[in-house]
Amino acid sequence: MKVHLIKRQSIEDFSIKNAGSKAPFKNFLSIIKNADWSEPNDIISTFNSADILGKGSDRVVFNIGGNNYRIICKYYFGDRRAHLFVKWIGTHAEYSKLCKERKQYEVNIY
Repeated sequence: MKVHLIKRQSIEDFSIKNAGSKAPFKNFLSIIKNADWSEPNDIISTFNSADILGKGSDRVVFNIGGNNYRIICKYYFGDRRAHLFVKWIGTHAEYSKLCKERKQYEVNIY
């Protein structure tokens, strides 16, 4: 199923504020545009450095730009499309802080 990315604008806004992230996120968006997913393992097949988060969160964290940036998305597989909802974007250091606070399962900034 094709991927429907929800809140693409959040990624574009982050890239404007963080100039070094522009090219890596452009690459991420290009891959998403051509992805064909029907289950969580398809996400990992497309992005082998992605991690499916536990605790029934239906979330995945993507490593972007050589692990300089992270993006947390919630995923849902519908009848005709796979939906990917942007929940959080930040640097690797910001993600590490989020994990120490155990908020990666519930954060919902976007």
